[in-house]
Amino acid sequence: MRIAILTDIHANREAFAAVLADVDQRKVQQIVLLGDIVGYGPDPEWCCARAMQLAGAGALVVQGNHDAAVAKPDTSMNITARRAMDWTRPRLSPGQVAFLSGLPMTHRIGDLLFVHASANDPQDWIYVTSAQRAMPSFRVCQDRVIFCGHVHVPRLISCDINNRVAEQPIPMGNPVPLIRSRRWLAVVGAVGQPRDGRPQAGYAVMDTVRNELSFMRVPYDTATTVAKLRAAGLPESLAMRLQSGA
Repeated sequence: MRIAILTDIHANREAFAAVLADVDQRKVQQIVLLGDIVGYGPDPEWCCARAMQLAGAGALVVQGNHDAAVAKPDTSMNITARRAMDWTRPRLSPGQVAFLSGLPMTHRIGDLLFVHASANDPQDWIYVTSAQRAMPSFRVCQDRVIFCGHVHVPRLISCDINNRVAEQPIPMGNPVPLIRSRRWLAVVGAVGQPRDGRPQAGYAVMDTVRNELSFMRVPYDTATTVAKLRAAGLPESLAMRLQSGA
């Protein structure tokens, strides 16, 4: 099975559409969305409607912290995130709010675990930013591969039979063999707000037959999204972040 894993769409219609068009060319059998469908971006209605459509066609969707904040404001968010969420809420329909607030925290396909933030405490929205911060996720579950988002920076971490964790290099666009003598945690980047210095939308493809994971980047019409952000009066820092990918 080939699984396309998308996360942190953040109401970026142009990025979401570009990634889905790329996914269509890769003959995947399953789509998984790791949450944060809304927040930050200018098109929450469209992105939520598209996610609902995908879910209706069999995609698996988990909840992100911005999705949860639609129905229950999160005071721990930074001021920019809170401003964007305050702008987002009145633009969503009751059905969209119900969809986002009712999403599960995790999904599994065989020995693959899908979660927005971390496996050890999904509802605490912990950032997995290093090999050491991945260790709690490896400890609480026996899944062979854990897929998460939340950080917006692609990362691949392995855990060997002696529970030693190490970060692995990521060759963008080229498959990485996930050798079975180790367990793995993959932070798949972000569709709608990359933060690794590359402004292209990011996602990943897992091939369970070949046991390979590919981290993908897709260019999209950043200028259109930036213009929408500014027209909506959303914080200028969000526009600048999309332009730089940082």
